[in-house]
Amino acid sequence: MSENMKHLLSPLQWGDLHLANRVAMAPMTRGRAKDNLPNDLMAEYYRQRASAGILVTEGTFVSREAIGWKDAPGIWSADQAAAWKATTNAVHAHGTPIFLQLWHTGRASHSDFHDGDLPVAPSPVKHEGDQIRVPSGEKKDHETPRALETDEIPRVVQDYRKAAENAKDAGFDGVEIHAANGYLLDQFLQSKTNKRDDEYGGSVENRFRILREVVEACQEVFPAERVAVRLSPNGAFNDMGSPDFRETFTHVIKELSGYGLAYLHAIDGLDFGFHELGEAMTLEEIRALYPGRLMGNCGYKRDEADQQIAAGHADLIAFGRPFISNPDLVERFANDWEFNAESDQETWYGGGAEGYTDFPAYVKAAEGEQELTAGVR
Repeated sequence: MSENMKHLLSPLQWGDLHLANRVAMAPMTRGRAKDNLPNDLMAEYYRQRASAGILVTEGTFVSREAIGWKDAPGIWSADQAAAWKATTNAVHAHGTPIFLQLWHTGRASHSDFHDGDLPVAPSPVKHEGDQIRVPSGEKKDHETPRALETDEIPRVVQDYRKAAENAKDAGFDGVEIHAANGYLLDQFLQSKTNKRDDEYGGSVENRFRILREVVEACQEVFPAERVAVRLSPNGAFNDMGSPDFRETFTHVIKELSGYGLAYLHAIDGLDFGFHELGEAMTLEEIRALYPGRLMGNCGYKRDEADQQIAAGHADLIAFGRPFISNPDLVERFANDWEFNAESDQETWYGGGAEGYTDFPAYVKAAEGEQELTAGVR
């Protein structure tokens, strides 16, 4: 292992959870779960990438109401939990922990996913961004969503709790609550999309309320240190970005620091889009607000990731797209091996094995077999 990799490839442990390195595989929607049911092809996909220190699954719907992406998996039913066991068993065979990301798309959905019913959101604020691909494969404009009634919100929180219960039954080591990228919980956090005048809107304390309730509900199922949260303070994806983003996310991050989370997953990098409503929040700034385990994400290169960990700005760094075409990304990092060429992006978000499980692991030509390096599995 090269000297400038010793931090990223060093082990990490909290409680009885052991990570062989600090490389996380970021959650990435891949669209292989027909009828929202996980399958053996997905299990193989995650198994191939199990040399990461920790895997975070693609966003997984907590309810039928949460659906907003074609052929993404769910976790609201016992059948789905049972189907996920092939994945957790395959990853655990390598000794790697895996967390399930809990997802509700909110206004970033369409009535075509819901038999004509409008998607729900904190407020009837239309998504003005890119079109959405509906179940037929056609792209359509977003609609003005229906605002959740105050008395509906406890039911939404319960959906997250039930999803966490099913995730535990499926053998996941923990859950990551998706409160980023313009999906439902992020819509509640941000003043751009939350225009409510009840206890879930107005002040930043009120806008944080539903996320607080979801965290507490999930921590009734898993130990506190097995529940994580993902935030995107700088993100513009899904037509997001609020003028008061720094005030909002400073409050949210400080509040979350009191929950003993598994980690806070902060999308600090700008490669996924930046709203440009002020100076971006950096990982160093977030670390000053959040002394617990912190995962950085979005656009990091290997050496930059190592430097962030060495500086104490993060405990883990998540990588997304590099893992798509390089299932053995950690070994490639460790050995300075070149990356596979990326496939056509048209294969990334649906279909079969092509662009999903058909990328080869690196093979040293002189030895005819893959070489593993200390610090990785």
